[in-house]
Amino acid sequence: MHTLEDLDIYNLSQKFSDRIWFIVMQWDKFAQFGFGKQITNSADSISANIAEGYGRYFIKENINFCFYSRGSVLETKNWLVKASSRNLITNEEYGSLISELEIIHKKLNGYIKVLKANLTKQKKD
Repeated sequence: MHTLEDLDIYNLSQKFSDRIWFIVMQWDKFAQFGFGKQITNSADSISANIAEGYGRYFIKENINFCFYSRGSVLETKNWLVKASSRNLITNEEYGSLISELEIIHKKLNGYIKVLKANLTKQKKD
């Protein structure tokens, strides 16, 4: 039997949100309080929605939570663009984080595709 922790997309998004957390913890209190809260919430929401969807009984619900997760991916990308333009992260950090986020985005789309295929198969059975 598979567990949530067996999902590569879940593990990648967990590591990503931890990375965001440790970067934000280095910022001054003003940046942490407003901006930092937003970016950590959106990054945490990626794996949280994957987890919640995984725990749902119906595949359709799982897919919906994956869509929420995908929205959080794009929201986090928005915050990274702002963090870069406001000199809260270096260009190197920005490039690395965006690359990591793009991988998560692609893998999340792949996971959604698998879930949709399973839904179609379930309907045929």
